[in-house]
Amino acid sequence: MNISEQLIHIRQSLAGIVPEIFLALLFCFILLAELLFFKRFTPAKSAAYLQNIALAGCIVTFGLILVQWNAEPSFKFHPLLFLDRQAVFFKLLIAFAWLFTLLHVRILKYDFPPEYNALLIAAVAGMNLLSMSTHLLSIYLSLELISISSYILVALLPYRKAAEGGIKYLLFGSASSAVMLYGISFIYGITGTMDITSEALTAGLSNNNDLVVTVTIVLTLAGLLFKLSLVPFHVWTPDVYESAPTPLVSFLSVAPKVAVVLVLMRLAGILPAQYFPILGGIALISMTIGNVAALWQTNARRLLAYSSIAQAGYLLVGIAAYSRFGFEAAVFYTASYLIINLGAFLLIDILKPKSDTNLADYEGLGKTNIWISATLTVIMIALAGLPPTVGFTSKVLIFSALWESYHQQEFPWMLWLLIGGILNAAISLAYYLRLPYLLFFKSEKVGIQEPNDNVPGKVLAGFVLIAVLALFFSPDWLLQWISAF
Repeated sequence: MNISEQLIHIRQSLAGIVPEIFLALLFCFILLAELLFFKRFTPAKSAAYLQNIALAGCIVTFGLILVQWNAEPSFKFHPLLFLDRQAVFFKLLIAFAWLFTLLHVRILKYDFPPEYNALLIAAVAGMNLLSMSTHLLSIYLSLELISISSYILVALLPYRKAAEGGIKYLLFGSASSAVMLYGISFIYGITGTMDITSEALTAGLSNNNDLVVTVTIVLTLAGLLFKLSLVPFHVWTPDVYESAPTPLVSFLSVAPKVAVVLVLMRLAGILPAQYFPILGGIALISMTIGNVAALWQTNARRLLAYSSIAQAGYLLVGIAAYSRFGFEAAVFYTASYLIINLGAFLLIDILKPKSDTNLADYEGLGKTNIWISATLTVIMIALAGLPPTVGFTSKVLIFSALWESYHQQEFPWMLWLLIGGILNAAISLAYYLRLPYLLFFKSEKVGIQEPNDNVPGKVLAGFVLIAVLALFFSPDWLLQWISAF
């Protein structure tokens, strides 16, 4: 490719990453606006203006991403990024999580340092780039952009607990990042390329010893498993979920997972057969550890942390099934889990605003906060995978895809994974239904004040409830988008 062709390719590539360029400009603008506003206005007014700018920027980003839906699938900065409908769909999910988080902060009137807006923008930009990445170098750099923003978000508030959570997150993140980089160096040494769309990568892995390939894959997956909170890179999750502010935990519990899922799906298309039993084993262990550990939790956010470990295991089942049906089921599960989990964190925060979210504090609140408590009950039922919620539909699709793959490929590990997944779904009922039990069947403690009557929160909770129920009765609304990939 001569210089003229390279310039044309760069110009075309820039046109394909307009949302990411806008996010970079918005990041710089918010930092500049913060400096100017705090000289002219009070801190409260400055924070309100910055929130409005971030909200407007989020809506514009959503529109810019939506415009890309009908764009021709093509490489951008070949072979670093690839833009197709899959990437656009996942970027829309990330933008939705960002929008929901901004609304959560606004509704509950959180007083965060103004830098959180810029950090969220940086994290979203990293996730968007990760969802388009088709090169191990761009995957690693995108993960680092997400990670650095996430570490600071967790330790944002000036409290010792937040600092401890941020340090734990940083230490585990740094270790997994180093291990991943080591794995990438193995892949480059074995294959001579880091382009995951290259046939040379597949051929190089296929022509090597099984043990070498297995170790290489596990090491390379370290950074991705860390973001998904999967075993053995899950240890940080409960402490970070408990120490960070609820809206930020809500965002970090779903948005990074969305981008990582697409990377795993793309890796699934080029890695040899040893890849899938590894994924299946990680999925089963994660489900079991997440569900069993959640049974003894006394804090709502820690409970949801272990829940997220288990849910990531279910999500991985669809990818391990290695079929078109399995991938579509994994995408549906990702989208439905995003809605459900964002709703769960919002509702526990509305019931006990800005609290430590100890489960004992929720006793009897269902009698005085009927609408929010009833909606939270439906959300917990959805997380457990019971009808009539989208959680049931997503689990049925995941297990159906695995059952179909078992019949077609006849691998014994698929059957064991299916049995283990169903048993884990039964175990999870014990802790998912504990919160509804405390809300409606326990007496409210004397001296505990009722939460404020939050009308915007109730309206947003209503939209979440409608989505969770509507996608059970009409999953085709979402499946039509997914089948268009």
